[in-house]
Amino acid sequence: MAPVDPHSYTDGAHPVTSHAALAFYLDFAASTIHASALVTLSAPHTGDLLLDTRALAVHSAATASPDSPAPIPFSLAADDDPVLGTALTLTLPPDTASFLLTFSTSPAASALQWLAPPQTASGLPFVFSQCQSIHARSVFPCHDTPAARITYSLLLNVPAQLSAVAAARHVARRDPVPSDHSGACDDALWCAPGRIVEEFEMAQCVPPYLFAFAAGGIGSRDLGPRTRVYAEGGDTLLDDAAREFAGVEDMVKVGESLFGPYEWERFDLLVLPPSFPYGGMENPRMVFLTPTVIKGDAAGAQVVAHELAHSWTGNLITNKTNEDFWLNEGFTTYAERRIVEVVQGEERAALNSGIGWRGLNRMMERFKDNMEFTKLKPKMAGIDPDDVYSEVPYEKGFQFLWRIERQIGRPAFDEFLKKYIANFKFQSIDTETFLEFLKANVPGIENQVDLHEWINGTGLPPDAMEPESATYKKICVLAAEFKSGKIPSEEEVADWSGQEWELYLENLPTDVEASQVTALDERYKLSESRDYEVKVAFLQLAIPTGCRCYFNEVEKCLKQVGRMKYLRPLYSSLARCSGEEEKMLAKRIFSEAQEFYHPIARGVAESILLKHG
Repeated sequence: MAPVDPHSYTDGAHPVTSHAALAFYLDFAASTIHASALVTLSAPHTGDLLLDTRALAVHSAATASPDSPAPIPFSLAADDDPVLGTALTLTLPPDTASFLLTFSTSPAASALQWLAPPQTASGLPFVFSQCQSIHARSVFPCHDTPAARITYSLLLNVPAQLSAVAAARHVARRDPVPSDHSGACDDALWCAPGRIVEEFEMAQCVPPYLFAFAAGGIGSRDLGPRTRVYAEGGDTLLDDAAREFAGVEDMVKVGESLFGPYEWERFDLLVLPPSFPYGGMENPRMVFLTPTVIKGDAAGAQVVAHELAHSWTGNLITNKTNEDFWLNEGFTTYAERRIVEVVQGEERAALNSGIGWRGLNRMMERFKDNMEFTKLKPKMAGIDPDDVYSEVPYEKGFQFLWRIERQIGRPAFDEFLKKYIANFKFQSIDTETFLEFLKANVPGIENQVDLHEWINGTGLPPDAMEPESATYKKICVLAAEFKSGKIPSEEEVADWSGQEWELYLENLPTDVEASQVTALDERYKLSESRDYEVKVAFLQLAIPTGCRCYFNEVEKCLKQVGRMKYLRPLYSSLARCSGEEEKMLAKRIFSEAQEFYHPIARGVAESILLKHG
């Protein structure tokens, strides 16, 4: 076997999936999808073919001949790998180019969260997928590696009172017909009264982790000629979202001016329920967002800028494996800040970079006992990507690209960036391919920047640079003065938004006194902030000081929002405390809130509590 990816059973000597025609019957009562997949390979194949699965029940496999389909022998491996899931082996007859699978998902599918009516704002059931990094295999059997790009069609059979969206072109909303489902379920179930089919088509090839859909009580508002916001939560949330993201169409135009044509036709946004585990997910044509980015001051547009930037770096050019994840996120963080610089100004972009610099230094501390994960290209065999997800590929990757820009100048770097995107679009590449392209197009760069140290070295290279801006410096000075008891005056913070407060809080010394923390909060009510970035940064500061008066706010936060950016620091802060009261609080909150969390977030919180006892 020639594995192409440490996180997939895919054999590099065999063809991979090039197209999947998927039919999904969504059974909300059972939290299960009954499905079929007509799989087309990149080349005909004879003999064993391996696919990735996780907790899937595979019912049948057959040749795709419509006249005389023949059963295909298949088997699921006896052992489940805790990271990879279960290998599905098909024994294909000679020169098989396509085949049909029928299967069902598990209620515990790691990519899916099913929300019952009491858990939603609309009072209707809701389901959404989150397939990054290696969770598509829990939705359908696939070559679940970004090295294997696919096109797909998707039929979602849902109750008629619901609507569905997907990261694909919407073709039709129509009545189900028996010929749709290809054995996903029986005709009576597929065509039952009160069911509707939403049909989608994705003609551009994407890695499997960008497969995405959602279904529930979803409404929408137009933002521009190719932008629309969708949400589960009613008119008020939609109105708030439309105001927050009003400038998205202009952002797309800025992205095109910087990076070349926008290749995905539409850039729509879906605001998900609060349990969504990420800030945003860059699914092409339909970005998924947490409602916590809606802050009422357009600051959430910066998360959107990041997901938009992925339209070029990550979606158009994709990392070949998770060991090359910085190619997605480092480039996108750089591109995001270039968009923000045009839309909101240089100071705002520099402030973003300052927050990122602080976060990167925090990650160096987090991984001080396992410096492998401070590399841009770490070895990941046997490692669950969710367990080591961090700001390193984002911020160290940004620092690397910024270092090259400083060396050759922005005009030359911009020319390189456009050439890079045009050359590799709709491809998945590794770090070595990028470096070869860099050296070929920027002659002598390897003599000016230590490329090996940046990619393979641990920690921060000596030529990494703290960002410079007047606002950033002022905030850092004020944060340093806090140690001696100085709280910033109302005049000094008069023009601060959430980002300024976030940067201030994250630069405060960790060994502050409880009295200082409470005095700061009494003046500025940070623990009650509607901006979760501020609220969580403050609570993370307060927990180690023993300020038990904030435990109620910590509990509310952990029970209201399932975003891992907030769960990870709050559970970690509680679990690391020396006192038993904090540890017991963390365990009680988790036991009461875990059904609210997406499976990915639940696993992360569990591992934190397990690690710190």
